[in-house]
Amino acid sequence: MRRLRRVKIVATLGPASNSEKVIEDLARAGADVFRINMSHASHDLMRETVAKIRSVERLLSHPLGILVDLQGPKLRVGKFAEGAVQLVAGQKFTLDSSDAPGTKDRVNLPHSEIIESVSVGDRLLLDDGKLQLKATRVGGGAIETEVIYGGKLSDRKGVSLPDTLLPVGALTEKDHDDLLAGLAADCDWVALSFVQRPEDIIDVRKIVQGRAGVMAKIEKPQAVERLEEIIKLCDAFMIARGDLGVEMPIEQVPGLQKRMIRVARRYGKPVVVATQMLESMISSPVPTRAEVSDVSIAVFEGADAIMLSAESASGQYPVEAVTMMNKVAMAVESDVNYRGIIRAQAAEPEATAADAISAATRQVAETLDLAAIVTYTSSGSTAIRAARERPSKPILALSPNQRTVRRLSVVWGVHCVESPDAVNLEDMVDRACIIAYQAALARPGDRIAITAGIPLGTPGATNMLRIAFVRQDGAGSS
Repeated sequence: MRRLRRVKIVATLGPASNSEKVIEDLARAGADVFRINMSHASHDLMRETVAKIRSVERLLSHPLGILVDLQGPKLRVGKFAEGAVQLVAGQKFTLDSSDAPGTKDRVNLPHSEIIESVSVGDRLLLDDGKLQLKATRVGGGAIETEVIYGGKLSDRKGVSLPDTLLPVGALTEKDHDDLLAGLAADCDWVALSFVQRPEDIIDVRKIVQGRAGVMAKIEKPQAVERLEEIIKLCDAFMIARGDLGVEMPIEQVPGLQKRMIRVARRYGKPVVVATQMLESMISSPVPTRAEVSDVSIAVFEGADAIMLSAESASGQYPVEAVTMMNKVAMAVESDVNYRGIIRAQAAEPEATAADAISAATRQVAETLDLAAIVTYTSSGSTAIRAARERPSKPILALSPNQRTVRRLSVVWGVHCVESPDAVNLEDMVDRACIIAYQAALARPGDRIAITAGIPLGTPGATNMLRIAFVRQDGAGSS
């Protein structure tokens, strides 16, 4: 089950893929992390899904990550007397706090705190941006607007406010309950939707307390404006291009994606590229050429992971979608231009021992043509720093913590194995060589690079680089 590609694949589970058999097929096809979308999953369904993933994990003897994706604050209009209305450009339309059924002139917006936050001139986007309104007057519990782009507006359609900083935090009461349930089920990552400010991440970290990785979903202009502050506080982040493309000019999203991946490399934070990557495979066994190019660009840019949403959750071809994503990633990573592009985007190492060791390890491994880089990691930070360098050699991460092993399944190029801490330096070398040999990363006669923290077992203290020789019996000498 060792992957032959560096980029990881996140597959969303849903009605089309919620059986243990399909989860196994998805994992064999290339899925490294499974996403559970709490917009559609109850706590009972989430727990059942986690149990199925763990069962498959035991069957395959391969770590699988679980990402619980919180819904976030969803703003929706109320209901209409006739189910829907037709809005035309130039007409006046009001969103208010009245519970009365909507008409062609007004509808309920059941979020009084939102109504007071909108300013004159702010845009309101309805139904995934298909309709656009502009606020002309605010006050008295209502937002009076002019319709800029009209169309059909039906019951409970979503509202986006790209120009407005919302007074509510990203963590709703439902999200809080879902978060606690996800942590109780031992999920590996929690994704926070509609992050606007660094404080949103701080609020979640206080609850999580290290029990899972915190992934920020970047899907609002307000988050883009404070991107670096947010990235410093989270453990990983997701470029959620769907909502980002609704709330921002869609032509800016590709450039933002490139910028965000480079910021992720600079700070050494895993980054997931998500939304509509193989959208046509929801109903077609093959993707479009444009979709293949989209996936390829994310891989060329050095994203840690690429994600499938409806393609694997509710589509007709979930396994084929993962298989295709795997094929595209493999083709990109074997392309003659791949290494040059990846190296050109490298970030300077930070002024820490861990970063200096990681940068030196990559250079030594490539200069001496070593078989692999082996990192001993308790918290996962050593392996993430090694991956930040995007070495051409495989990375083998050894950790005594099962949580760490599973969490690293979203990190670029890292093959994770659960292994007890070494008791001394000789044991450290032997263990690294034996596991590299067993994982088919090194053969007798090969050399490997080993990084660790001395004293052994100290989290976040990477300060040693050693080159070891794999002997005929698989053990090592340095």
